[in-house]
Amino acid sequence: MVMVMRVFVAGGTGVVGRRLVPGLVERGHHVTATTTSPAKLDLLTQLGADGVVMDGLDAVAVGEAVAKARPDVIVHQMTAIAEVHAGKPNMKHFDRWFEPTIRLRTEGTDHLLAAAEATGVPHVVAQSYASWNGLRSGGWVKTEDDPLDPLQGTAAEVGMRAIRHLEEAVLAYGGAVLRYGGLYGPGATDDQVALVRKRQFPLVGRATGHTSWLHCDDAASATVLAVEQHATGVFNIVDDEPVAANEWLPYLAKCAGAKAPIRVPVWLARVLAGDVAVTMMTEGRGFSNAKAKRELGWELRYPSWRQGFRDGLT
Repeated sequence: MVMVMRVFVAGGTGVVGRRLVPGLVERGHHVTATTTSPAKLDLLTQLGADGVVMDGLDAVAVGEAVAKARPDVIVHQMTAIAEVHAGKPNMKHFDRWFEPTIRLRTEGTDHLLAAAEATGVPHVVAQSYASWNGLRSGGWVKTEDDPLDPLQGTAAEVGMRAIRHLEEAVLAYGGAVLRYGGLYGPGATDDQVALVRKRQFPLVGRATGHTSWLHCDDAASATVLAVEQHATGVFNIVDDEPVAANEWLPYLAKCAGAKAPIRVPVWLARVLAGDVAVTMMTEGRGFSNAKAKRELGWELRYPSWRQGFRDGLT
């Protein structure tokens, strides 16, 4: 029997939040969910939540929203990767592209945890990231015991510091960190698919770098389990099949009805797209989901990106 809880979802209208909110409501929980846009309050109402307009970078607003909701658990889903917040994807200037999300993972995390402590919220669950950013040594697939790559000297270094800040802060509070893989599904990969269809998403070098993918529906289902089980610690929330870029990208192109991606040498990709794109394509490490399946009892709707890409794009 599930204990009904008051759940505060910070970031309720993102690609995961739009699936997480109804998933929690269906389980009988009372959900308060936030958005930065008054225009999206109706969407939250339709999803079954009490909607609140909140700027995650405003400490006072966060404190007031959490105090009013009196939640049993806070779920941190705040990012700002959408083009309306961050502009067009820019791998070469990754630090600039991710600047709003970096602030939400540092300042926003601190505001939520301060509000949780002030209000006596006993549990926090936060979104983190584990797709291709495993340590670039040893095997191609990493567990929660392996450190994330700090990506020193690349445009992603500041973003990885933000992830480390979020994880350390949430773990110190006694919460759960869910390292989502590369999210895909409706609304999550539209920009990537558009580039693939224009043949502007090339393979780099041998393209042996690995990625772990995750359908947004599976991200939501894992998060519901972490909430209901009062999970603590770090969990890799990824699918069953880490895969090299030279396999997943041609398949994505096929599912999108596009021509096969072109291949460019490493030196040219470094000039055109920067170090982060080269690292992802040539040295990326994927992740194992064994702990999440074992400890949370998580079952995936899309165990493989193959099925998810096919179902979503064909």
